[in-house]
Amino acid sequence: MGLLGRIFGTEENTAAQPDVHFGRYSDSYKAPSNYRAWDLALDAFEAEDYAESFRQFFIYLRDERENNVRCEMREDGLAFELFQGSRIITGLADGQKLKAEAKIAKATALNVGFMRRLIEKNFHLKYSKFALDPDNNITIVFDTFAIDGSPYKLYYALKELATNADKQDDLLLDEFSILQPLDASHIIPLPYEEKETKYTYFYDQTLSVLTELEKQEEARDTFPGGITYLLLNHIYKLDYLLKPEGYLMESLERIHRKYFEEDGLTTRQKNLGLKKELENLFKRSKEDYYKEFYRVVSTFGITNPVNHDRVVNFIDTELSNMDWYAENGYPSIALAIPGYIVGYCLFNFAVPRPDRELFHLYYHITEADYFQKLGFTEALYNPQNGSFQVKAIRKAIERIVDDNKQRFPNLNADLSILDFSGLIPFCKSYMLMIRNLDMIKLD
Repeated sequence: MGLLGRIFGTEENTAAQPDVHFGRYSDSYKAPSNYRAWDLALDAFEAEDYAESFRQFFIYLRDERENNVRCEMREDGLAFELFQGSRIITGLADGQKLKAEAKIAKATALNVGFMRRLIEKNFHLKYSKFALDPDNNITIVFDTFAIDGSPYKLYYALKELATNADKQDDLLLDEFSILQPLDASHIIPLPYEEKETKYTYFYDQTLSVLTELEKQEEARDTFPGGITYLLLNHIYKLDYLLKPEGYLMESLERIHRKYFEEDGLTTRQKNLGLKKELENLFKRSKEDYYKEFYRVVSTFGITNPVNHDRVVNFIDTELSNMDWYAENGYPSIALAIPGYIVGYCLFNFAVPRPDRELFHLYYHITEADYFQKLGFTEALYNPQNGSFQVKAIRKAIERIVDDNKQRFPNLNADLSILDFSGLIPFCKSYMLMIRNLDMIKLD
């Protein structure tokens, strides 16, 4: 059963819910069997049984829900495949060495542009390197002798290889017409209706934000921090709810990086840069976006694991800022602040599972129209009349708590905090409810 199924009911009454994926994949939510395999891989490595260490390591990486790792024992060793987005990492491991590679694109001719780009990338890689194979395929490769191939090294090396392969194929193909795509038959196409819904949401939401920026002429100069909340809330929301690949995904990451880099620009100047980036995205064609809406399987996450205290600190730092905007006639900025908290955490962190599921529920409530257009039957909020499905929301929260009790025995959500008198008070109270959770977990 998927996340929405676990939140809203039993298998019988959730069978009709659409199979839509949200957010960035994280490999932080592993089963106990995965952690046992990790321990066995470490033990085997210490005992110099390198072949067994490799075998247990790939068991550790495997996510049964994703079917992301495939292994086969052959006469020459353990052949493996790892799926990471649009690329497949293949390799062979035996008792002496391990080698892995991912093919990224085919070069019909050699070009100084892409070759220089890859050489520059190699300077920043710690374990792997870009190269050309005998067939002029751009590849990224990693190898190690078994005696140096501890599970720790393998994890970080294969993660570096896999995430760079997944990102660079779309970027290189988009920029250099001399490159041709390689086989991507493992990519799962999305139904046309889902692509249409996602593009319409992107278009309408981006137009709404750009229009709001024009209306907030005074705030642009007087309260630039409020404008920042509007912009960053928007890009994080797009990243989680659309789950884009390719150019749009990289653009959202670039917008995030540009805002937080130390470049000496004022907040107002940064906001103008973010606005220009959104305007450029808004001009792209529908067809370009349709190509970037597809489903992939991943092995490695790109977000950093954090504990609940990190979430608490972030809520404490940001949430109080919404009061002034709510009280002084800036409701859109006030609502952007809890949205920014949720989006920032999901964009940057692998938060504990209860936090992730409650953050997802936040979007399900506040973006009810979008979820309904995707085919989800449970409308938790009606933006037309401002009414909440109070009973359904309470039940969804209780189900999340119950599902996570085994790992977090002290978990309990104080539903009395929730204020259903309006969207702004609800969003604030919902963040406070998450902030007050006791997330001491069992090891």
